[in-house]
Amino acid sequence: MVSIALLREMFTEMVVAKNPELVGRYYDPDFELTTNGTTQDYAEFEAGHRRVYGTDISYAVEYDEQAWVESGDGVAGRIWITTRRGDADPTRIEVVLVVRYRDGRIHRVWELTWPDWSALEAFEDYG
Repeated sequence: MVSIALLREMFTEMVVAKNPELVGRYYDPDFELTTNGTTQDYAEFEAGHRRVYGTDISYAVEYDEQAWVESGDGVAGRIWITTRRGDADPTRIEVVLVVRYRDGRIHRVWELTWPDWSALEAFEDYG
């Protein structure tokens, strides 16, 4: 059974630390992300993170401890990711996500975010 702790570890070690070298540790090579109705594969996901992590963006992650559900090879929950770039005001993004693991790595993610992260100026280097 996978754990919520593994997802938290990924956010700490890869996202907050902005370490794109860890994508392969946490994500299955057949990974797909469906976010706000758009789907991307592993290559798109990794390339986007490499571009954005190379900028001055910063991340902070908060967890809704009451919203976690864990079963078999999946985890679901709600988090908030606060991003900031340069002197711009921070943006707090609410994320509701369902994560499916395969062999201990993230295989599929379905998420909804508010606001839609892909429309934010902070992620203009992502695409």
